[in-house]
Amino acid sequence: MPPKKAAANTSAKVTKAAPAMPESSTTRKALATTVTAPATRAAPKRAASHPKKEVAEPKAAPKKAAPKKAAPKKAVTATSTTPTAAKKGTKRKAEEEAEAPPAKKAAVARKIAPAKKPTAEKTAPAKKPAAKKTAPATKGIKRKVDDEAEAPPAKMAAIAKKIAPAKKPVAKKTVTATQTNAAATKKTTSTRKTQTEVPAKKSTAKKPAAATSRKRKAIDESAAAPAKKAKVLKKGAVINEPPTERLNVYVFGEGSAGELGLGTSKRAIDVMRPRLNVNLAADKVGVVQVVAGGMHVIALTHDNKILTWGVNDQGALGRDTEWDGGLKSVDAAGDDSDEEDDDDNGLNPKESTPGEVDFTAVEIAEGARFVQVAAGDSCSFALTDDGRVYGWGTFRGNEGIFGFNPDTEVAKRPVLNADLKKITSVTAGANHALALDSNGAVFAWGSGQQNQLGRRVVERTKLGGLRAREFGLPKGAKKGIVSIVAGSYHNFAIDRTGNVYSWGLNNYGQTGITDNAGEDGALVLKPQVIEALKGKDITSIEGGGHHSLCSTSDGDCLIWGRVDGHQLGIEPDEIATMSDDAVMKDDKGKPRIIRLPQKVTAIKGAVVHVAANSDHNVVITKEGKAWSWGFSANYQTGQAETEDVEVATMIDNTATRDVRLNGATAGGQFSIVTAVMG
Repeated sequence: MPPKKAAANTSAKVTKAAPAMPESSTTRKALATTVTAPATRAAPKRAASHPKKEVAEPKAAPKKAAPKKAAPKKAVTATSTTPTAAKKGTKRKAEEEAEAPPAKKAAVARKIAPAKKPTAEKTAPAKKPAAKKTAPATKGIKRKVDDEAEAPPAKMAAIAKKIAPAKKPVAKKTVTATQTNAAATKKTTSTRKTQTEVPAKKSTAKKPAAATSRKRKAIDESAAAPAKKAKVLKKGAVINEPPTERLNVYVFGEGSAGELGLGTSKRAIDVMRPRLNVNLAADKVGVVQVVAGGMHVIALTHDNKILTWGVNDQGALGRDTEWDGGLKSVDAAGDDSDEEDDDDNGLNPKESTPGEVDFTAVEIAEGARFVQVAAGDSCSFALTDDGRVYGWGTFRGNEGIFGFNPDTEVAKRPVLNADLKKITSVTAGANHALALDSNGAVFAWGSGQQNQLGRRVVERTKLGGLRAREFGLPKGAKKGIVSIVAGSYHNFAIDRTGNVYSWGLNNYGQTGITDNAGEDGALVLKPQVIEALKGKDITSIEGGGHHSLCSTSDGDCLIWGRVDGHQLGIEPDEIATMSDDAVMKDDKGKPRIIRLPQKVTAIKGAVVHVAANSDHNVVITKEGKAWSWGFSANYQTGQAETEDVEVATMIDNTATRDVRLNGATAGGQFSIVTAVMG
């Protein structure tokens, strides 16, 4: 369920309501001086929806069931995407994951040799249920979340492979052989595929051949058994270099789901203006890149660590965040034994505080270094110096959880994408991802319901979309692609000649392709060159929910797409002077879509970096100043305003006034700016 994002061009008046786009968290780019993008209003995108529910959206984008606020993400050194922002004052909705039905035991043809001694079946003590978290309510009216789909119950995978009795009971239940000629069975605790196996005792019994299950499996991390030692891959040639400048990280917006990474302090919830995150101090932690997803954030450090924080409901953080809820002990009289802590905001400290991603159970080349990170609504990715891509989390579709790869619904730990090699860049939209290889070829995978993958996705074989595949873009030394960026449900690619290609959802003209901009269900099926950007020498580009923006070598900030939620930051008087070719109006004569790229004239100074999410934007100028505008109900513009910031305005507060900023990334209901450590 995509949040809202702005759109692009078309001259004729809009008579039909623009189709809604899948709501998503903001999945997006790396903070730097390259590319980024925010979200939009009532249009489907990450978590939050515009207060005004105005028109019917096109092909509904995947519904979000994020329990916490959602939104897409951006990058500080490259690009980022953003999910939907949940409305203020609403509690985070927990994704309901149905319990998988008990697996049926597979009959085994071969007889098992009698065990020396029958072993009593052991059952590990049940874990204490963790207290359900509820995000603290905050002031202000948040956008209504457009279609939040409940995650479909996980399907159970029947497994016939026999597991020999373990020496000690581990986590869940372990079945042991108790009688001669007993059928061997393997216990499944859910539909999920176990990422680490429990060490088993050697058995003389013959093991029956494992039956192959046709059902998809999801990674299950419930077993507390020690992880199997990961195989070590042979490192390939180094083709990518990691960023090296250590960054101070400033956060603002809503942190009721831990998105700001400020920990459990009550002051960590609503941050009206940029605040230095002391948990990410440049001299101690040394973040070199940070990207905001819909409701989570991923960061790369100078010492090759990957940190995450925020919402972890579908494994977006890539690590264990189980928490007992911080329940207090109660004495016999029923009174709390501990005094009330006025500084505690009730957030899970393992989600609201940056933590290192767990790579212990995945194949990784010795000496490999991470060079780039990316984030979507409920997924994250990391690229190595030898061109390998690791990812975790899940993609969502219109009906809820779509899956992470053909065999896994939710990957709670990093997984190597074996389909990708010699990759030089990776980026993520709300529920899809793109990768660029050293030959200039582009690969796409994830949910393709809004044609984000640049190829046709057939319903009966839709899971094929979870395999990374190359598609129709030029490649090679002369015309190959050199830069890729994913918006919520649309994408951009720039080739060696400077041409900008786009494809995907176009219900508000967000692709920059004018042919069908603004039509219900409008899609750009194959990558097309944006004629209006020819010769502009684009240096940074970003896609929000239903709008897009870019910077040029001349320092101009150009923007297009949906305008009825102040996503474009242009004065109404200026819009009134635009030609009919540039503006599409609704049936009441009000501007609804800007079809052709327009300069944001309110910004003073040359723009070098842009970031966007559903319905808000943040850009950085050559002088190191940040400007923002758009939807601001959760303070995501950093202007201490809950009303829309209609025109591009400089962010000015004591924390950043004397700091030279160099990058920005936008989440669904929060934003981040960075500065090189001085």
